[in-house]
Formats: sequence, structure tokens, C-alpha cells
Amino acid sequence: MGEINIKKSKYDRILSIYTELSAGELINKSETAIRFGVNERTIQRDIDDLRAFFGDNTFNIGSGRIVIYDRTAGGYRLNENNDTMLTNGEILVICKILLESRSLISDEMLPIINKLTAYGLTERNIKRVRELLKASKFNYHEPDHKTRLVDGIWELGRAIRERRLIEICYQRLRGELQVTRRLKPVGIITFGIYFYLTAYIDGCESDAEEHFPTIYRIDRIKSLKITDDRFFIPYESQFDEAAFREYMRNMHIGDRCDVRILYWGDKIEYLLDSIPTLVIEEETDKGYTLYIDGFRNGIEYWLRRIGDMGSILTEIQPIQRNFL
Repeated sequence: MGEINIKKSKYDRILSIYTELSAGELINKSETAIRFGVNERTIQRDIDDLRAFFGDNTFNIGSGRIVIYDRTAGGYRLNENNDTMLTNGEILVICKILLESRSLISDEMLPIINKLTAYGLTERNIKRVRELLKASKFNYHEPDHKTRLVDGIWELGRAIRERRLIEICYQRLRGELQVTRRLKPVGIITFGIYFYLTAYIDGCESDAEEHFPTIYRIDRIKSLKITDDRFFIPYESQFDEAAFREYMRNMHIGDRCDVRILYWGDKIEYLLDSIPTLVIEEETDKGYTLYIDGFRNGIEYWLRRIGDMGSILTEIQPIQRNFL
């Protein structure tokens, strides 16, 4: 029985050292020996075992992970040329972005945050990260729709991946009217605090529908059925989700158009970040000559935002381009 306890203690010790190394912690041999009630030779053997483990399992756990002795810091650390583990700072940033997005109800968002803050962190760093997130979690304001989304988004992703037609019951924005649609799902995108499905209506052959998918807020999908029927989109005609996103600032659609404006305000950096398709054509003493290519309603929205800081040089002109 005593032998079993000794082995268990050894395994717990090695796993603890492994977790600390993976989380970016420094292992001081003497301090670690005192913490576990063993001598330094035992800790050295543990480190040698972990060195052999990383060397033998390079393909499975990440390329270039080796335990090295850092003379300056006075301890052992994990050197990772191709790190597959999230750092403490990366976990904190991801959690802050998720909480600020307000895209999920509390019952879905907070468990995700708790899992992320326990991922690859030592107990000490778990406490540190959770302390930094405490206020954001406590004051988390979930979206008003109160709808669970994670499982539905996964199912929609499966339908997109397998090119399966779906049937949905959709709640319109105003009133209680619900409509049913049979769709060809092609993408999932996010804007603001909402998730959206982009899909072509099955059987609609008009040019407008062929070029531009319909947008559905996923929290308004009241029922979803993934059918056994498949649809085919040739490789050269596949929907370009990234390009479509660039033109869909604030979900304002309308005709594809372009416009040139003269802008003399001081928020040019903000405009460049907010409108990915905006191009500075010229900068003079009078201001910036800007070219914007996008959807009519979106362009008009941004012109209103600019207000008296800009003037139109050329009228909004329709252009022919699609996202297939």
C-alpha cells in the first residue's frame, strides 16, 4: 500500500511541474523540492523525465518544446518555438473580448470564461486572471433575446460544411409574424453583439439573390431542421465570406455602390478601421479624398456619421460585383 502512495505522489508532482512549465512558469529546483518534501535530486529526475517526454512526443504536443535551464532567472522553463498553448496574457485578452462582445447569454458565456481561465494555467495564475475578470463577469449584461446559441451555431456550421439544405422558422424583426424558409447556408458572421447566418433561398434564381445572400439573425431562428438534401456550389463560385464581411459594416445592405468624398475631419484613423473598403486617394491641405466601395445603405450611414466634416465629390454610383 505504501508503494502505491509513493507512486501517486510522484505522478502528482510530475503533473504539477508539467502544468507549471506549460503555463510559462519558472521551476526553481530547490523551492520545488521544499514544496513537495523531496530532495533536489528527485526534482532533477522529474525534469529529466519531462525533457525525455517532450523529446519523444514532439509531433503530438507541439514542435520544438524543450525544457531548458535559464541561468539568468535561476530555474527551468519550457522553451517553445511553435507554441500551441495559450499564454496567461492571451487567455486574459480572449476572455475580455468575449465578455465585451455581449454576444451570448450569461448561462453560455460565463461557463466558457471559466473553462478558458482554467486552461493550461497554474492555480496561482487562475486566481490572478479571474481576479482581473471579476468586475467584467459581475457586470456582464447579456443580450435581451435570452436565447441559447452555441449548439445551434454548431449545427448550422455542420450544415454549411456538409452543404445541406436547411428549413427554418424565422421571427421577423417587427411584430409576431414568423416565416418559414428553405435555405442554402453558406456562412456565419458576427456584427455588434449578434450572430448572423448568410444563406441563399432555395429555388430563388434572380440575379439579386444569386449574388447576395440573405441575412438572418441566428437568435431569431425559432426552429431549425437540417435536411438530407444537399446543394452544390462549384469551387470557383463559392461564397467569399471574408469579402462579403468587408462590405457589410453595420448590416446596412442595399445596392453595391461607390462614392468619392472630401473629408477634413480628424478621425481618419477611425474611418480606416471602421470601413475596410475605404481608400485614401489623395491628401492635401483641404483634407483627404476618400473612395468607398460598399452597399448603398452602409455608405449613406457613414456619410451621415461624418456630417459636416465631409462633402460628396461624386454621386453614389451602382457597380456590378458579386461575392461568388
